[in-house]
Amino acid sequence: MRFHLIDRIETCAPSERITARKVTSVDETYWQNTQDGPVLPFGLALEALCQAATWLIMISTDHRLRAALLAVGEATAHREVQPGEVLHMEARIESMNEDAAVLDGTVTVDGERVLEVSGLLCALIDAERLDDPANTRRMAHQLQGGGPVG
Repeated sequence: MRFHLIDRIETCAPSERITARKVTSVDETYWQNTQDGPVLPFGLALEALCQAATWLIMISTDHRLRAALLAVGEATAHREVQPGEVLHMEARIESMNEDAAVLDGTVTVDGERVLEVSGLLCALIDAERLDDPANTRRMAHQLQGGGPVG
C-alpha cells in the first residue's frame, strides 16, 4: 500500500525549499483511536513532511534523483492532528550533493506547529529505479496545480 500524503505543492524554490499541504478527512483509514477521538499517528505527520522533501529533491533534480530517508536527527511533536485539519508542510534543504541531502522542516495546522524536524538525512537514488518517470512527471504536474492526483 502506498500513501500519498501531499494534496498540493503550494510553492517550490528548487534546491532551497518547498511548501505543500494535505487536507485530512475522517474517511481515511490511518487514524489512531484515542480516548480523545481519532488522531493522526505521529509517524504519518513525519511521512507527510518527508514526502514534501522528496518532491523538493525530485523537482530540484528535474526528477532525476529521489530521496530515501536514512535518519532523522531530531523530531519534536507539539500537538496531535485531528480529522478535517489541513497539514501545511515546509521542507528546506540544508545541504545536498549527488549522493545525499540533509533537510529541516515543519508541519503546521492553522499556523500552529504540529511537528518540527531537523537533520533529515536522505540518500539520493536514481528515480527511475523506483518509479516510472512519466508517472512521476504527471503526478508532479498535478500536485503543482495541473489536476487531481490519481
